[in-house]
Formats: sequence, structure tokens, C-alpha cells
Amino acid sequence: MKSSRIVFSALALCSTISAASASVDVKEQDGKVHVEIDGKLFTEYVFTGAPHVYFYPLIGPGGARMTRDWPMQNTPGEEHDHPHHRSLWYAHGAVNGVDFWAESASFGTGKSHTTGQIQHDKFLEVKGGEQSGVIRDQLKWVAPDGTVPLTSVQTFRVYQRPDSERLFDFEVALTAGSQDVIMGDTKEGSMAMRLAESMRLEQPKKQPGQGHIVDDQGDRDGTVWGKHASWVDYSGPVNGKVLGVAFFDHPQNPRHPTRWHARDYGLFAANPFCEHEMDKTKAAGEGDFKIPAGQTATFRYRILIHEGDADQAKVADRYAEYTKEAK
Repeated sequence: MKSSRIVFSALALCSTISAASASVDVKEQDGKVHVEIDGKLFTEYVFTGAPHVYFYPLIGPGGARMTRDWPMQNTPGEEHDHPHHRSLWYAHGAVNGVDFWAESASFGTGKSHTTGQIQHDKFLEVKGGEQSGVIRDQLKWVAPDGTVPLTSVQTFRVYQRPDSERLFDFEVALTAGSQDVIMGDTKEGSMAMRLAESMRLEQPKKQPGQGHIVDDQGDRDGTVWGKHASWVDYSGPVNGKVLGVAFFDHPQNPRHPTRWHARDYGLFAANPFCEHEMDKTKAAGEGDFKIPAGQTATFRYRILIHEGDADQAKVADRYAEYTKEAK
């Protein structure tokens, strides 16, 4: 009996040591999941209190806050446009005619608009580890009439990296309910970030900004919007230092390479469900994407937060590494 107690105590001690030494710590708290890398906050997954789930804040190299604080909190100098731009999120503006991208607050008082909600259903996995941590959440896309045309499972996997960068993968599996789902042709979507205000290409009141956008085709700044590209990088100053966010479209995604909703005011989104709204030479509705009843469409992305601009961070090389992993 004594020896068995010793063995049990040793196992418990090993378990405690392993948990304490985990480089990526992922813990569910009240209404959110807290994620730390090497003991430092990286992000929190917020799954209550808003019309859609989101990740906020998003902390980059040197503790830099890489996304806008508003509407989660008021920070002096930030614009209060687009209240649905909640740091890092996945949504779409036309799902069988329902807008899951915007919020009622997006349209001001006295205006009506049909908006749905993306609600947390249950966690499938919440786990940290020495090399990575993962959050897998099952979600319901609830229309105003209470029906659920779409469910999804989104998987957020963050990796242990040096403090000079942050790296994570995001996967969303969209499953149609009892009827076909049409992800409609609209620019309002889909895998999105609202970057720190200091990174903008254009500051409020048409003042020039210090940010820059580049894609794998060589398009730059304002010309990137609406184009097809395998990756896009958005860089600019944060706390006096140039940092960037490289956004990779998985080579096996439907409609790869995706179009990009990359705006001069800091919105940065991959949108595979848009053709006509980004290219008026295309027929209306050409970007509609059908998910047959009961079937699933899966989209994968990688996001690299780095020091310097795209050239300094060797973003093209990092994307090439990603494509090799994808095979």
C-alpha cells in the first residue's frame, strides 16, 4: 500500500511539473479562454457578451497590442467605426440572406437590418502544451427567427515561438443544416482582423499613415484590395517599432487563392465568397458558394505576427514552408 502511494505521488508530481513547464498555457475562465505563451498573455477567446465570438487582445512581439481595442474598451485616439470589428474573428455578411458579419449597433439608432448571431455551443478541446495550445469550439449560427442554418467548428492552434514572433493556425469547418446554405457574394467577410490604429495606411481625416500592404503578386497598399493572392502582409509602426501581420491562405482551401478585403483603415480579411462586389466585371452573385444540406466546407489559414516588414520577415519563404507542410 505504501509503495502504491509513493508511485501515485510521483505521478502526480510529474503531472504538476509538466503543467507548470508548458510553454503554451490555455485555460477556460468565466466567458473566455485565456492563452499565455511562456507566461505572457497572447490572447483571450471571448465566447460570451457579443453577437459573435472573437479573440482579444492579440499580443505581438515585445508585448505590442496588434489589434484595435474598441469596442471592447476605449483607448484614446482610436476611431469608433465598425463596432463589429472585434480584433480577430470569423463571420460572413450573407448566409442564406442573413448578415452574420455586422451587429445591430453597426447601423445606428432607428435603422433596421437583419443580423444573426454566432453563438458558442460547446468546447471540443481546450488544451495547452510544450509546443502548442488549442481551442476547438462548436458554434451555432442563429438567424433572427431562431433557426440555425449553419453550424461550425473553429480550431485555433497557437505555437510556442521566440518572443520576436507569434504564429497560429485557424481552421473553420462550416456545416449546413437541413437545407442548403449559400454563402453569398459580399465583401463583408470572412476570416478577419482589425489591426492597431497606428498601422493604418490612412489615418482619420484623410491624413497619411505609415502602414503598408503587400501581397505575393507584388501588389502594394491600396491596390491589394479585392485581388486574389496566396498571402498578404500588413505592416506598420506599433509603439515606435515596425511590426507586421502575414496572413496565409491554405493552398487546399476552396477557391484558393482567396480574395482579400484589405482596407487602408486597418481591416484585414480573407474572403473567398466575393467576386462581383470586388470586381464589377463579374456577374452579380458569381461569388455565391453553396454548401449542400448536411455537408461541410473547411477553410484553413495561418497568421504570422513578425518584426519588420514583409521582406525583413521573409514572408514569402515562410509561406513556402507552409505549403510544404500542407502537402
